[in-house]
Amino acid sequence: MSLLVDGLKEIIERPKWDNKVQYLLTCIGFAVGLGNVWRFPYLCQIYGGGAFLIPYAIALVFEGLPLLHMELAIGQRLRMGSVGVWNSISPYLGGLGVASLVVSFLVGLFYNMILAWILWYFFHSFQNPLPWRDCPLNFESDCECEKSSPVNYFWYRETLNITPNIETSGSVQWWLVLCLASAWCLVYICFIRGIETIGKAIYVTATFPYLVLTIFLVRSLTLAGATDGLIYLFTPNWETLKNPKVWLDAATQIFFSLSLAFGGLIAFSSYNAQKNNCERDALIVGCVNSFTSIYASIPIFAILGFKANENYNDCKQWNILRLTNSFNIGDENITLENYDDWFKYLNKTDPSEVKSLNLKTCNLQTFLDQSASGTGLAFIVFTEAVIKMPGSQVWAVLFFVMLFSLGLSSMFGNLEGVLTPLLDLHMIPPWIPKEIFTGLICLTSFTVALIFTLGSGNYWLEIFNSYVGSMPLLIIAFFEIISVVYIYGINK
Repeated sequence: MSLLVDGLKEIIERPKWDNKVQYLLTCIGFAVGLGNVWRFPYLCQIYGGGAFLIPYAIALVFEGLPLLHMELAIGQRLRMGSVGVWNSISPYLGGLGVASLVVSFLVGLFYNMILAWILWYFFHSFQNPLPWRDCPLNFESDCECEKSSPVNYFWYRETLNITPNIETSGSVQWWLVLCLASAWCLVYICFIRGIETIGKAIYVTATFPYLVLTIFLVRSLTLAGATDGLIYLFTPNWETLKNPKVWLDAATQIFFSLSLAFGGLIAFSSYNAQKNNCERDALIVGCVNSFTSIYASIPIFAILGFKANENYNDCKQWNILRLTNSFNIGDENITLENYDDWFKYLNKTDPSEVKSLNLKTCNLQTFLDQSASGTGLAFIVFTEAVIKMPGSQVWAVLFFVMLFSLGLSSMFGNLEGVLTPLLDLHMIPPWIPKEIFTGLICLTSFTVALIFTLGSGNYWLEIFNSYVGSMPLLIIAFFEIISVVYIYGINK
């Protein structure tokens, strides 16, 4: 009887969102993350451009929205975090909530490390010229840099100081420790009083990325070569739909993009009134999330098209210089526009001389193929494209602020997926203020995440990214469906 009274008291006293907009923005901010910017465009490109949208839309309707609706509904109905929800359905299902808690904790560890990298690049974006534009002056570094590129050198040497393999740990990089500490401090400040402070911070973190994406969209469409990037992105290749991997990746992208099975969505919806229309909420969050993925793809690939054109022209300029010097042709006689005609003529009249020059093969399609996803897109491909844009510092600052905002709003959901279940389990003594407990969780996460600041940290992060946030989430979601449908009852 006393347990029932305590449960009713907790539900009555449970905090509530200030308004519906706060709740929706928080759910959208959690769902819309870095993957929308650096994973979805990549999948579109490698899987047949516009054709990929077909399996993506099917996965959204038959997988994403039903699962999203289920999590929002069960959290709102029972008004508890993930552990409390599954415990109340059956004591044997409490492990589901614990599993979500553990996954949220582990994902938060490496996700915030990515935010630390973003902060590092953000701090360096104010320099003129950008530090990844040129190779360093000392001989040894310059030699290594010339073999790759200034952008790669800044990422692998100046940022990560990466070791040859995971067995070689290397030392802790103090600059990454400072950036990681700053990232966790910002998360803590925004999260210090739960949904009270999240609700205020989310107005900025959830909406600012759309402002930046719009600015990038307008600017990117005016760049030379933007059309080539967009054509490359959206030209349908229907043959790819015969590949089962396309459908698997589309389903996986929807699942992770909506942040299902983390427990964060269940926790957020638990602060709603029980009569809230969660079906409509699921539709809004799911559609906004998918729209954001497509909306982000346009400026991203317009800029990558611009970068491909710049590299293509640089390639031809290098060949022009070689031909001009070798054949004693007057300066500016061979231009980018008439290069192909000159090359055919010279190759026809003196093929042996042309062959001896070892000219580069300049193919626009090859440069367009050189795209990347994940950290490769953010810290290598995109940073290289920004160098070539007028006012590069401004665009670098905007880009990394946008990425940080996207990541920060997703971190709110990860942390909520850890804190709410622990509080619902009453594992915290009443005399410890919630603010202190939140700080202890952040401090613990920071301490464990120091492994990512080692010289081998990038290898560890790839392991976490590959295994923590993949199969465990699919298993959790499978048992969530079984629990709701066959134990709790779908009609409830």
